[in-house]
Amino acid sequence: MVSRRPATIAEMRRALEGFATEEGLRRGLALVAGPSDVFISPYAKCGTTWMQQIVHGLRTGGSMDFREITEAVPWLELAHDMGVDPAAPQRAHPRAFKSHLGWEEIPKGGRYIVVFRDPLDAMLSLHRFFEGWVFEAGAIPVAEFAAYFLERGSESWWHHARSWLRRRGRADTLLLTFEGMKADLPGTVDRVADFIGAPPDPALRALVTRQAGLDFMRRHGTQFDDHLLRAARDAACGLPPGGWSTKVARQDGQGRAALTPEIRAAFAARWRETIAAEFGIAAYGDLAGWLGETA
Repeated sequence: MVSRRPATIAEMRRALEGFATEEGLRRGLALVAGPSDVFISPYAKCGTTWMQQIVHGLRTGGSMDFREITEAVPWLELAHDMGVDPAAPQRAHPRAFKSHLGWEEIPKGGRYIVVFRDPLDAMLSLHRFFEGWVFEAGAIPVAEFAAYFLERGSESWWHHARSWLRRRGRADTLLLTFEGMKADLPGTVDRVADFIGAPPDPALRALVTRQAGLDFMRRHGTQFDDHLLRAARDAACGLPPGGWSTKVARQDGQGRAALTPEIRAAFAARWRETIAAEFGIAAYGDLAGWLGETA
């Protein structure tokens, strides 16, 4: 019987081994994508839920008739493990899927929306998201978690980012930044609407913008908190029931006081070795301009 949550990185890694099954991943990757299908595939904690809400609102006229957003926009890699057939008909058109896959792994033939976020903020957000759910509150300091975040190899932020940055300029791929979404949410909604073929309806786009606002999503927090995922996968990970997490936290850089000079230096070095070396983008702050964002 499980008596506690993981208290070390090693214990957390072992718990996460049970998160997704090979069969579930196989079924997700076997999906036959159609040209109108929309795959929302940022790295973890980089705006996935936010973009799910925007896309689902645009395709349904702003419907909030779902228990939790992953029920309406299924997670491709986890759908089978949550009792959902990823190929099943969806309640609206176009079909939309959540994913965290890179370009190499994701089913081909659809349309792809990827949001990038400063990896330091993504790491802090993931630490906050896991704390009290995937590991005991207070058990794993930010510095240890940052080292784990840096060591993820082919599952790292940098590996994922490089795979999608190579898609810049492709008609089937929309690349955005989390910071750009914050700076100009109405403009983001317009870009997404045009990309997925939503009607040019100013009233609809205004409604979706309002429903994608932080205040609105926080007021409807249980529809964005992954409670269906936890109910389906906690036991497989050996996690006790009763954990809590939120997808709609503050977006103001909260927690950056925990970023020591050593953490910042390690992240900067990884950037230079990967993104700067391949694309010539000197630092994350230059990414929005490289992508053509004007906000």
